[in-house]
Amino acid sequence: APEGPVLVGEKGGRTEGQHGHDGKPSRKAIDLANVLRVSPVWISLALNGRARMADIDSPIQHGNHERAKFRAMTEGTQEDWSLISSEYMAFAKDLPDRVMAHLKLLDGDFGGFPVDRLQHSLQTATRAHRDGRDEAYVVMALLHDIGDTLGTYNHPEVAASIIKPFVSEEIHWICQNHGAFQGHYYFHYIGMDRDIRERFRGNPYFDACAEFCEKYDQAAFDPDYQSEPLEFFEPMLRRVMARPINSMYAKLAE
Repeated sequence: APEGPVLVGEKGGRTEGQHGHDGKPSRKAIDLANVLRVSPVWISLALNGRARMADIDSPIQHGNHERAKFRAMTEGTQEDWSLISSEYMAFAKDLPDRVMAHLKLLDGDFGGFPVDRLQHSLQTATRAHRDGRDEAYVVMALLHDIGDTLGTYNHPEVAASIIKPFVSEEIHWICQNHGAFQGHYYFHYIGMDRDIRERFRGNPYFDACAEFCEKYDQAAFDPDYQSEPLEFFEPMLRRVMARPINSMYAKLAE
């Protein structure tokens, strides 16, 4: 939903409390670092909007075992690629952990909105779940704004790319284009065309995307709404992401 840039203040950053009173990384930063396998200090800085690559004091670790021997892919052997494939599958299995960790980066990031980006995501997913939507749809609702941090100017496409291997064409289309449809509710206030969604009129998924925004996305800024916690959605996310159905790499997961 939020289309604007993620703003970070000079001193406070987007969230508070990522460092403890003793200046050490908080438990939240440590937990995220364990999942992403980077320095807790860097995670702490990232959560406060002050991270630089130079601040990373330990390398990212993704299976620190044997390595392929080639210097260019033209030199690769069956042994090299068997090794890489085994590492790839181990890494792919942890995708839900990385997605959960990235969702937590939205915690405390208000950007001027009545609720922070994580609460907006949880509220959107909760509304969809309570309305009887299936798990793939609810997971899309949960992740629809996960791209806000890295895709400030194209966040719908970032989220859509993450879920594409695991959902139907319709659910992917809704996620990919929800930004234009959500704009119907506020683009006219910021000098943009609120009817930009009309360029998609005639698409078989037009009404479904309009419904997603009307019923769940634009309505999910209520500070008093009792959303389900992130942990409630984790099993759904893991089930949806357990096996890709729309990917050229799907065969590797068989």
